[in-house]
Amino acid sequence: MTKQTPVLIVGTGAMACLFAAKLSGAGVPVLMSGTWRAGLQALRQEGVRLVDSQGNQQVFPVQVAEGGCGSRVCHALVLVKSWQTGRAAQQLGECLEADGLALSLQNGLGNQERLVQALGPERVALGVTTAGATLLGPGRVRPAGEGSIVLGKHRRLAPLAELLGSAGFVIEESADTNSLLWSKLVINAAVNPLTALLNVPNGELLNRPAARALLAEAAREAATVATALDIQLSYQDPVAVCEAVAQRTAANRSSMLQDLQRGAPTEIDAICGAIVQAGEGAGIITPINRTLWHLIKARTEGTLTQP
Repeated sequence: MTKQTPVLIVGTGAMACLFAAKLSGAGVPVLMSGTWRAGLQALRQEGVRLVDSQGNQQVFPVQVAEGGCGSRVCHALVLVKSWQTGRAAQQLGECLEADGLALSLQNGLGNQERLVQALGPERVALGVTTAGATLLGPGRVRPAGEGSIVLGKHRRLAPLAELLGSAGFVIEESADTNSLLWSKLVINAAVNPLTALLNVPNGELLNRPAARALLAEAAREAATVATALDIQLSYQDPVAVCEAVAQRTAANRSSMLQDLQRGAPTEIDAICGAIVQAGEGAGIITPINRTLWHLIKARTEGTLTQP
């Protein structure tokens, strides 16, 4: 694979725009696809606009395909919300080459299984990222601190990992995909729903004793479920790690908070909901995660403006 081979990014939200900008800035041709018409129009007309903390803006060119891909692709990054994975899998089934690879860097559980069902295990790789971004408007994004990418092992992944490294991402590797998923899931469960419900940036959770206590309880619950499932997390102290992430991304608005603010569906089912269901199967009760799950669901019932 050469740097002239386009990389398909499935999605047009904050993380999709962040990855598109970094890859495009490294000289990698980028093709973006999605269903958000305002986002697609902005990307087509103006490219991805990356805004730094001082308000300075850089523009990066991308190609845009609405609905489908417009052409066959060898490599794809899946950066849609978990509730959109089924649609993304169907789209990739139509345009991903037989020897191609789709890398999921999504939040929550169940995404890999949906992609594998449509594409087969040889064409699906899994990773997690601690990078963050805030969507300022269609096609306009502000990075939220530096983040790494941890990739599960896959025999076809090296060329895409090289491109991500050339774009400035710190790349690590793990042989344990369950550890990857659950290590990120615990953090998502502890931080995202609380910031969304309280309408605060990540760091504010540490300034409010009650919120900090709930963060800790949600993290411990999720980690307990992982232990019961014989899943080894990538850290020893889940509370310390969640607090460290909240501190490192203090000014960031979580993806779940951004979803609520723009009236979009959230990923709560694939995060706290998945933890509750996994806990039930393992005989572990998870009252904090269950409460957060239902509170977010109640918060969005009858208010969603996007499909």
